[in-house]
Amino acid sequence: MSDFWANLVSGIGITDVIDVLIVAFVIYKLLGFIRETRAEQLVKGLLILVGATVVSDQCNLYTLNWILEGTLTLGVIALIIVFQPELRRGLEYIGRGNLIRRQFGQMNKDRAKQLTSILARTMDYFSMNKIGALIVLERETALNDIIETGVVLDAEMSEEALGNVFYKGAPLHDGAMIIRNGRIYAAGCVLPLTQNRTLSKDLGTRHRAGIGITEHSDAIALIVSEETGIISMAEDGKLSRFLDIKTVEKAVLNIYMAQLPAEKLSIFRKFFEGRRDDE
Repeated sequence: MSDFWANLVSGIGITDVIDVLIVAFVIYKLLGFIRETRAEQLVKGLLILVGATVVSDQCNLYTLNWILEGTLTLGVIALIIVFQPELRRGLEYIGRGNLIRRQFGQMNKDRAKQLTSILARTMDYFSMNKIGALIVLERETALNDIIETGVVLDAEMSEEALGNVFYKGAPLHDGAMIIRNGRIYAAGCVLPLTQNRTLSKDLGTRHRAGIGITEHSDAIALIVSEETGIISMAEDGKLSRFLDIKTVEKAVLNIYMAQLPAEKLSIFRKFFEGRRDDE
Protein backbone atom coordinates (compact mmCIF):
# COMPACT_ATOMS: atom_id res chain seq x y z
CA MET A 1 0.00 0.00 0.00
CA SER A 2 2.85 2.34 0.83
CA ASP A 3 4.40 1.61 -2.59
CA PHE A 4 1.10 2.56 -4.24
CA TRP A 5 1.01 5.96 -2.57
CA ALA A 6 4.71 6.50 -3.23
CA ASN A 7 4.26 5.78 -6.93
CA LEU A 8 1.17 8.00 -7.03
CA VAL A 9 2.93 10.94 -5.43
CA SER A 10 6.07 10.52 -7.52
CA GLY A 11 3.97 10.59 -10.67
CA ILE A 12 2.47 13.98 -9.86
CA GLY A 13 4.36 16.95 -11.22
CA ILE A 14 3.99 20.68 -10.69
CA THR A 15 2.09 21.02 -13.96
CA ASP A 16 -0.46 18.45 -12.74
CA VAL A 17 -1.03 20.45 -9.57
CA ILE A 18 -1.43 23.67 -11.56
CA ASP A 19 -3.81 21.90 -13.96
CA VAL A 20 -6.04 20.67 -11.12
CA LEU A 21 -6.04 24.07 -9.39
CA ILE A 22 -7.06 25.85 -12.60
CA VAL A 23 -9.91 23.41 -13.24
CA ALA A 24 -11.07 23.69 -9.61
CA PHE A 25 -11.00 27.48 -9.83
CA VAL A 26 -12.98 27.50 -13.08
CA ILE A 27 -15.62 25.15 -11.62
CA TYR A 28 -15.82 27.29 -8.47
CA LYS A 29 -16.34 30.47 -10.49
CA LEU A 30 -18.96 28.79 -12.68
CA LEU A 31 -20.90 27.59 -9.66
CA GLY A 32 -20.74 31.07 -8.16
CA PHE A 33 -21.87 32.61 -11.45
CA ILE A 34 -25.00 30.47 -11.85
CA ARG A 35 -25.94 30.59 -8.18
CA GLU A 36 -29.30 32.21 -7.45
CA THR A 37 -30.16 32.59 -11.13
CA ARG A 38 -32.47 30.68 -13.41
CA ALA A 39 -29.36 28.91 -14.71
CA GLU A 40 -29.11 27.10 -11.39
CA GLN A 41 -32.45 25.37 -11.97
CA LEU A 42 -31.47 24.49 -15.55
CA VAL A 43 -28.21 22.93 -14.37
CA LYS A 44 -30.09 20.84 -11.80
CA GLY A 45 -32.44 19.60 -14.52
CA LEU A 46 -29.49 18.77 -16.78
CA LEU A 47 -27.77 16.77 -14.03
CA ILE A 48 -30.95 14.79 -13.41
CA LEU A 49 -31.19 14.05 -17.14
CA VAL A 50 -27.56 12.86 -17.27
CA GLY A 51 -28.10 10.72 -14.16
CA ALA A 52 -31.20 9.14 -15.69
CA THR A 53 -29.24 8.34 -18.85
CA VAL A 54 -26.53 6.55 -16.88
CA VAL A 55 -29.05 4.59 -14.81
CA SER A 56 -31.04 3.53 -17.88
CA ASP A 57 -27.83 2.28 -19.51
CA GLN A 58 -26.80 0.27 -16.45
CA CYS A 59 -30.28 -1.24 -16.11
CA ASN A 60 -30.44 -2.15 -19.81
CA LEU A 61 -33.50 0.02 -20.42
CA TYR A 62 -32.70 0.29 -24.12
CA THR A 63 -35.67 2.31 -25.33
CA LEU A 64 -35.48 4.84 -22.50
CA ASN A 65 -31.71 5.10 -22.87
CA TRP A 66 -32.03 5.72 -26.63
CA ILE A 67 -34.54 8.53 -26.01
CA LEU A 68 -32.40 10.12 -23.28
CA GLU A 69 -29.21 9.98 -25.35
CA GLY A 70 -31.01 11.60 -28.26
CA THR A 71 -32.35 14.29 -25.93
CA LEU A 72 -28.86 15.02 -24.60
CA THR A 73 -27.47 15.31 -28.14
CA LEU A 74 -30.10 17.88 -29.12
CA GLY A 75 -29.89 19.43 -25.67
CA VAL A 76 -26.46 20.95 -26.37
CA ILE A 77 -27.97 23.27 -28.98
CA ALA A 78 -30.98 23.95 -26.78
CA LEU A 79 -28.75 24.88 -23.84
CA ILE A 80 -26.87 27.45 -25.92
CA ILE A 81 -30.19 29.09 -26.79
CA VAL A 82 -31.64 28.91 -23.28
CA PHE A 83 -28.43 30.04 -21.58
CA GLN A 84 -27.83 32.91 -24.01
CA PRO A 85 -28.30 35.70 -21.39
CA GLU A 86 -26.08 33.87 -18.88
CA LEU A 87 -23.41 33.17 -21.51
CA ARG A 88 -23.41 36.81 -22.50
CA ARG A 89 -23.01 37.90 -18.89
CA GLY A 90 -20.22 35.40 -18.42
CA LEU A 91 -18.26 36.63 -21.44
CA GLU A 92 -18.76 40.23 -20.34
CA TYR A 93 -17.52 39.27 -16.86
CA ILE A 94 -14.36 37.80 -18.39
CA GLY A 95 -13.92 40.87 -20.56
CA ARG A 96 -14.06 43.10 -17.48
CA GLY A 97 -10.99 41.38 -16.02
CA ASN A 98 -7.88 43.30 -15.16
CA LEU A 99 -6.04 41.96 -18.23
CA ILE A 100 -8.51 43.62 -20.63
CA ARG A 101 -9.55 46.62 -18.57
CA ARG A 102 -10.79 49.68 -20.42
CA GLN A 103 -9.10 52.82 -19.13
CA PHE A 104 -11.22 55.64 -17.76
CA GLY A 105 -10.17 59.20 -17.97
CA GLN A 106 -8.22 59.99 -14.83
CA MET A 107 -10.10 61.80 -12.09
CA ASN A 108 -8.57 63.58 -9.12
CA LYS A 109 -9.81 63.07 -5.57
CA ASP A 110 -11.46 66.49 -5.31
CA ARG A 111 -13.51 65.80 -8.40
CA ALA A 112 -14.51 62.35 -7.11
CA LYS A 113 -15.57 63.85 -3.79
CA GLN A 114 -17.59 66.56 -5.56
CA LEU A 115 -19.45 64.13 -7.83
CA THR A 116 -20.26 61.79 -4.95
CA SER A 117 -21.66 64.66 -2.90
CA ILE A 118 -23.79 65.94 -5.80
CA LEU A 119 -25.36 62.55 -6.44
CA ALA A 120 -25.98 61.85 -2.75
CA ARG A 121 -27.67 65.21 -2.13
CA THR A 122 -29.76 64.87 -5.28
CA MET A 123 -30.94 61.38 -4.40
CA ASP A 124 -31.87 62.62 -0.94
CA TYR A 125 -33.86 65.49 -2.45
CA PHE A 126 -35.63 63.16 -4.88
CA SER A 127 -36.51 60.79 -2.05
CA MET A 128 -37.92 63.51 0.22
CA ASN A 129 -40.03 64.98 -2.60
CA LYS A 130 -41.01 61.64 -4.18
CA ILE A 131 -39.49 62.45 -7.54
CA GLY A 132 -39.03 59.30 -9.61
CA ALA A 133 -35.52 58.84 -10.99
CA LEU A 134 -33.37 56.21 -12.66
CA ILE A 135 -29.66 57.01 -12.84
CA VAL A 136 -27.20 54.54 -14.36
CA LEU A 137 -23.51 54.84 -13.53
CA GLU A 138 -21.46 53.43 -16.38
CA ARG A 139 -18.38 51.44 -15.39
CA GLU A 140 -16.23 49.12 -17.53
CA THR A 141 -18.97 48.02 -19.94
CA ALA A 142 -19.72 50.76 -22.46
CA LEU A 143 -23.44 51.52 -22.81
CA ASN A 144 -23.34 52.98 -26.32
CA ASP A 145 -26.32 50.94 -27.51
CA ILE A 146 -28.39 52.22 -24.57
CA ILE A 147 -27.24 55.81 -25.11
CA GLU A 148 -28.47 55.65 -28.71
CA THR A 149 -32.05 55.20 -27.45
CA GLY A 150 -31.98 58.53 -25.61
CA VAL A 151 -30.71 62.07 -26.03
CA VAL A 152 -27.00 62.82 -25.69
CA LEU A 153 -26.42 65.78 -23.36
CA ASP A 154 -22.75 65.45 -22.31
CA ALA A 155 -23.38 68.05 -19.61
CA GLU A 156 -21.59 68.90 -16.41
CA MET A 157 -23.13 67.15 -13.41
CA SER A 158 -24.93 69.39 -10.92
CA GLU A 159 -27.93 69.17 -8.64
CA GLU A 160 -29.81 71.61 -10.85
CA ALA A 161 -29.13 69.62 -14.02
CA LEU A 162 -30.19 66.34 -12.40
CA GLY A 163 -33.32 67.97 -11.02
CA ASN A 164 -34.28 69.50 -14.36
CA VAL A 165 -34.06 66.15 -16.15
CA PHE A 166 -36.25 64.28 -13.66
CA TYR A 167 -38.66 67.08 -12.87
CA LYS A 168 -42.15 65.70 -13.36
CA GLY A 169 -43.39 66.82 -16.76
CA ALA A 170 -39.89 67.27 -18.22
CA PRO A 171 -39.49 65.63 -21.66
CA LEU A 172 -36.83 63.16 -20.48
CA HIS A 173 -38.01 62.37 -16.95
CA ASP A 174 -39.49 58.95 -17.78
CA GLY A 175 -36.26 57.56 -19.22
CA ALA A 176 -32.94 56.62 -17.65
CA MET A 177 -29.96 58.90 -17.25
CA ILE A 178 -26.48 57.61 -18.11
CA ILE A 179 -23.55 59.00 -16.13
CA ARG A 180 -20.22 58.55 -17.93
CA ASN A 181 -16.90 59.71 -16.48
CA GLY A 182 -18.68 61.98 -14.03
CA ARG A 183 -20.79 63.75 -16.65
CA ILE A 184 -24.48 63.55 -17.56
CA TYR A 185 -23.86 61.90 -20.88
CA ALA A 186 -27.41 60.98 -21.93
CA ALA A 187 -31.00 61.06 -20.66
CA GLY A 188 -34.36 59.64 -21.68
CA CYS A 189 -32.71 56.29 -22.43
CA VAL A 190 -34.62 53.02 -22.72
CA LEU A 191 -33.23 50.13 -20.67
CA PRO A 192 -33.82 46.40 -21.10
CA LEU A 193 -36.33 45.04 -18.58
CA THR A 194 -35.33 42.12 -16.40
CA GLN A 195 -36.99 38.79 -17.13
CA ASN A 196 -36.66 37.65 -13.51
CA ARG A 197 -40.09 36.28 -12.58
CA THR A 198 -39.31 35.98 -8.88
CA LEU A 199 -39.38 39.74 -8.30
CA SER A 200 -42.13 41.30 -6.23
CA LYS A 201 -45.13 42.45 -8.24
CA ASP A 202 -44.93 45.74 -6.37
CA LEU A 203 -41.87 46.71 -8.40
CA GLY A 204 -42.70 48.87 -11.39
CA THR A 205 -41.06 49.40 -14.75
CA ARG A 206 -38.43 51.79 -13.39
CA HIS A 207 -37.11 49.17 -10.96
CA ARG A 208 -37.26 46.36 -13.51
CA ALA A 209 -35.35 48.48 -16.00
CA GLY A 210 -32.73 49.27 -13.37
CA ILE A 211 -32.25 45.57 -12.64
CA GLY A 212 -32.24 44.75 -16.35
CA ILE A 213 -29.32 47.02 -17.23
CA THR A 214 -27.21 45.51 -14.44
CA GLU A 215 -27.93 42.03 -15.80
CA HIS A 216 -26.44 43.05 -19.15
CA SER A 217 -23.50 45.12 -17.86
CA ASP A 218 -21.47 45.97 -14.78
CA ALA A 219 -23.26 49.31 -14.36
CA ILE A 220 -24.92 50.39 -11.12
CA ALA A 221 -28.47 51.75 -11.24
CA LEU A 222 -29.78 54.17 -8.62
CA ILE A 223 -33.58 54.25 -8.41
CA VAL A 224 -36.02 56.50 -6.57
CA SER A 225 -39.64 55.40 -6.37
CA GLU A 226 -42.11 58.06 -7.48
CA GLU A 227 -44.84 56.57 -5.26
CA THR A 228 -42.93 56.04 -2.00
CA GLY A 229 -39.65 57.92 -2.34
CA ILE A 230 -37.74 54.73 -1.44
CA ILE A 231 -34.16 54.67 -2.70
CA SER A 232 -32.98 51.42 -4.30
CA MET A 233 -29.79 50.30 -5.96
CA ALA A 234 -29.36 47.54 -8.54
CA GLU A 235 -26.04 45.80 -9.13
CA ASP A 236 -25.23 42.54 -10.89
CA GLY A 237 -28.93 41.78 -11.37
CA LYS A 238 -29.76 42.16 -7.66
CA LEU A 239 -31.86 44.93 -6.11
CA SER A 240 -31.23 46.49 -2.70
CA ARG A 241 -34.07 48.61 -1.34
CA PHE A 242 -34.71 51.02 1.54
CA LEU A 243 -31.23 52.50 1.32
CA ASP A 244 -30.06 55.53 3.25
CA ILE A 245 -27.94 58.28 1.77
CA LYS A 246 -24.71 57.08 3.38
CA THR A 247 -25.04 53.71 1.65
CA VAL A 248 -25.65 55.39 -1.70
CA GLU A 249 -22.73 57.74 -1.09
CA LYS A 250 -20.40 54.82 -0.32
CA ALA A 251 -21.45 52.91 -3.46
CA VAL A 252 -20.93 55.94 -5.71
CA LEU A 253 -17.62 56.73 -4.04
CA ASN A 254 -16.33 53.22 -4.70
CA ILE A 255 -17.02 53.69 -8.42
CA TYR A 256 -15.17 56.98 -8.67
CA MET A 257 -12.33 55.78 -6.45
CA ALA A 258 -11.73 53.00 -8.98
CA GLN A 259 -11.00 55.71 -11.55
CA LEU A 260 -8.35 57.38 -9.41
CA PRO A 261 -4.67 56.72 -10.04
CA ALA A 262 -3.53 53.87 -7.78
CA GLU A 263 -1.11 55.98 -5.72
CA LYS A 264 -3.90 58.35 -4.68
CA LEU A 265 -6.41 55.73 -3.49
CA SER A 266 -5.01 55.20 0.00
CA ILE A 267 -4.86 58.95 0.66
CA PHE A 268 -8.45 59.44 -0.46
CA ARG A 269 -9.71 56.51 1.64
CA LYS A 270 -8.12 57.98 4.77
CA PHE A 271 -9.64 61.37 3.98
CA PHE A 272 -13.14 59.95 3.50
CA GLU A 273 -12.97 57.69 6.58
CA GLY A 274 -11.82 60.63 8.69
CA ARG A 275 -14.78 62.66 7.47
CA ARG A 276 -17.16 59.84 8.46
CA ASP A 277 -15.65 59.74 11.96
CA ASP A 278 -16.20 63.48 12.36
CA GLU A 279 -19.89 63.03 11.47
